[in-house]
Amino acid sequence: MNDIADNIAALKRRLPGMVSLVAVSKTRTPDEIIDAYNGGQRLFGENRVQELLSKQPLLPGDINWHLIGHLQTNKVKSIVSVVSMIESVDSIRLLSLINTEASACRKTIDCLLQVHIAEEGAKTGFNKTEIEKNDWHSIALSMPSIRIRGMMGIATFTDEEKKVRDEFRSLASLFKSLKSRCFSDVEWFNELSMGMSGDWEIAVEEGSTMIRVGTIIFGERIYK
Repeated sequence: MNDIADNIAALKRRLPGMVSLVAVSKTRTPDEIIDAYNGGQRLFGENRVQELLSKQPLLPGDINWHLIGHLQTNKVKSIVSVVSMIESVDSIRLLSLINTEASACRKTIDCLLQVHIAEEGAKTGFNKTEIEKNDWHSIALSMPSIRIRGMMGIATFTDEEKKVRDEFRSLASLFKSLKSRCFSDVEWFNELSMGMSGDWEIAVEEGSTMIRVGTIIFGERIYK
């Protein structure tokens, strides 16, 4: 096995069985992705639409691609046919556009509602009030070509473990509350994507079902 495959195997040994691993392949070459694929990895996350679209035709067709970065409305049409999940839905308007384009492709797209839980102002996402006030059950019924599978959040980038834990705990509580209020009758509202290379262990302890990890698998990024 290569280093990348070894890294995946070592990480999966530490993950509870119900937690999925999204290998974040942003800036990684197709050869690096193939190394991960040959190590058994089938779920990959990309931040940028153009980068994903350039890589996808070069790689095996059974890869499940997640878009995990901000999605501009003018890029929705180009990405819907390629991805299995969009983790970064940050507005109802974007959700509606995804539904329209998915319908045109005759497919159903899994989506996560990105919730802004970090202190940094730059991160996108719904705020807690928006999650709590909207009738997501009705919204989901009105958009039959999308499936709201759960939530995604990014914690504050800090060494302060308590802050990170509190943010993840808050998101997990919001997830449970929304499931109870709007999705108690559907088994597929079951994904809570939180945790990256620096904080995934805390995220899993606080209820994450999906972690997004790049550096642990591929090593530090070399930016050109």
